[in-house]
Amino acid sequence: MPQNNHSQSQNTTKGQQAAPSAAGKADISISLSAGTLYHLKLSEIFNIARECDFDGVELIINQVFEKRDPRTILEKLTKIHPISSIHSPFFKIGGWGNQIKTLLKVIELAGEFNIPLVNFHPPLWYPPELTFWRWFRKVEDFQSLAKNKSTIVTIENMPYVGNRIRFNPNILRKTEMMTRFIEKHNLYMTFDTTHLGSHNPNFLGGFKQFYQTGRIRNIHFSDYGHGREHLFPGRGLLPLTRFLYLLKHLQYQGPLTVELSPVELPHAHDKIITSLMDLLEYLREETS
Repeated sequence: MPQNNHSQSQNTTKGQQAAPSAAGKADISISLSAGTLYHLKLSEIFNIARECDFDGVELIINQVFEKRDPRTILEKLTKIHPISSIHSPFFKIGGWGNQIKTLLKVIELAGEFNIPLVNFHPPLWYPPELTFWRWFRKVEDFQSLAKNKSTIVTIENMPYVGNRIRFNPNILRKTEMMTRFIEKHNLYMTFDTTHLGSHNPNFLGGFKQFYQTGRIRNIHFSDYGHGREHLFPGRGLLPLTRFLYLLKHLQYQGPLTVELSPVELPHAHDKIITSLMDLLEYLREETS
């Protein structure tokens, strides 16, 4: 497992090799979350993803989209590299309205650009997001929100926070609560390793509970440890190589989305490329 920005990939777990896809890559598609390099321009992030040979980019709607035509931005980005998913913003974007209007707008944009997946965070109970929560629990079928039926809607499991007292400030904070809700409301899931790991570093059991619903459609991949989220793999406490082996055993088809904190990567462009390519090599080796 990669241990630092300049390490080579470690083949710590071997398994039977899966049949390669038509493109010669592992069955699991591997994307780069734009949040990994959010301090850079979106066009630069997409160029880095292309240079490293990621299969796509998970675009996070951010302040760049404030009071601008999002379609123009999306058109430019898709010419650089494919968008594998869109993450609805988890903070207010000027001109986009409240969380409900924003999510519906993101779903509409994804449909227009044939982007296969939209991800969003559940409402907060602390501080309470009452309007969002009332709407959220009344939606009987979240997939009906997408006019383009090739676009699916997913919700993300969220982390525990705090130092002395740790708690999850989001609705559906427990695994059982989320599994019941997504099954009842036809909602798919983006599973985040560091978020579940913030509650229990040995997170594989919790992952299996989610996986048994048959509703995981995207995975956010990073390490967790010592109170820090989205660490470079090998810098935290999570059994990530075992997790990748489990994905291969379960024949998960992807995407697997690398979502790191920007401080986990070097500042220089060439070193960013080296680090991400090392990580990508490790991921493809362990999932092929």
